[in-house]
Amino acid sequence: MTKQQIVSNKLRQPSGHFSHAISVAAGKLVFISGMTSRRADGTIAGIGDIEAQTRQVCENLKAAVEEAGGTLEDICRVDVYVRNMEHFDVIHKVRREYFRPPAPASTMVEVTKMTSPEYLIEINAIAVLSPA
Repeated sequence: MTKQQIVSNKLRQPSGHFSHAISVAAGKLVFISGMTSRRADGTIAGIGDIEAQTRQVCENLKAAVEEAGGTLEDICRVDVYVRNMEHFDVIHKVRREYFRPPAPASTMVEVTKMTSPEYLIEINAIAVLSPA
């Protein structure tokens, strides 16, 4: 898959690790549901620790896209739901470890509730895999 970052001098540079827009060549679309910090055994990673939870969420995204036949490089869009926007810098620090440039296009919003009170973050994603 060819993924290209779209950059415009009419837009302020992103304040976090994301691209304003990404262009991708046609391929197989993979829609990944919201991933939380729940491990495969059902336990929640990093209760009270946004860095640990973000890392587990990224590992879960990685597992899902790899099972579909892709890699994190194929993810071109993420939507991030957080309980506290003050965690922005820590979340983006971890995202830099998982997503190499060009980073996916992204939206991050603060929400008041998630499916468990222990969750601090949830991320869904769209990946475009190269045609077979």
